[in-house]
Amino acid sequence: MKNMRLRVVTPLIVLVMILTLTIPVARAQEDVDRPLVFQAAGSVVGAIQGTVDAFRAALGDPNNGNNPGPLADGRREINWDGGGSDATTDPVTPFNVFLNTRGAQFTTPGIGLSQAPITGGAQGGLVVLLNNPDYANIFSTFSPLRLFTPVGSKITEGQFFVPGTNGANTAAVRGFGAVFTDVDNPDGDKVEKHSTTIEYFDAQGKLLFTALVPSSPGDGGLSFYGIVFKNPRIASVRIKAGDAKPGANDARKDVVMMDDFIYGEPQQLQ
Repeated sequence: MKNMRLRVVTPLIVLVMILTLTIPVARAQEDVDRPLVFQAAGSVVGAIQGTVDAFRAALGDPNNGNNPGPLADGRREINWDGGGSDATTDPVTPFNVFLNTRGAQFTTPGIGLSQAPITGGAQGGLVVLLNNPDYANIFSTFSPLRLFTPVGSKITEGQFFVPGTNGANTAAVRGFGAVFTDVDNPDGDKVEKHSTTIEYFDAQGKLLFTALVPSSPGDGGLSFYGIVFKNPRIASVRIKAGDAKPGANDARKDVVMMDDFIYGEPQQLQ
């Protein structure tokens, strides 16, 4: 009987040892595919500035501006401000202003995308563009003077290309982050109920990551969310800014505007 017990127990001991040895290896492989996450929210620029700068550092220097690619290192930034312009641009899709210079094209299922100050300028800013005087008091900027918004939709989609190729050569980036203003209503960890999200996709359209942008309660707060992978994997992004499309009939839901976009240097897809 003793010998029989040994024959039963020994395989169990070996099995436990095998499982113990293999579990850490599986977790280590999992960690390789996990991006670094940067997020912050607050009522003033200073509340998110440190996180934005840390995100920039993770992507790497320099800021390549309008220099044509392909470039091996650095990042690109779009602040929508046009060197201090207070002009309100007509809504357009695709939005190709930065397609050739910084390798990014933006589209919306709505009327179009526009750069605008909150108020002022010859065209009156967001207040006039979206026919809602309340917007004068509920938004703020991370980098003055203009914000970025879809018109007739709450969705903005972005795709990356090698700068200088005018959209001929598709690309992927290591990371992408964005600043938002007046995110009021995240609702736990349920994506479908969260007001503002960023979805990240690879070149095959596979969803890599979903970001739930943190809120800053009260009018004019600022929020930032960005991720960085070890290698260029992000070929496109889909941003849902707020619970409703901005405009006169926004039903007083959580309407959100976008400010600075920051992303890794676009690397050509093979």
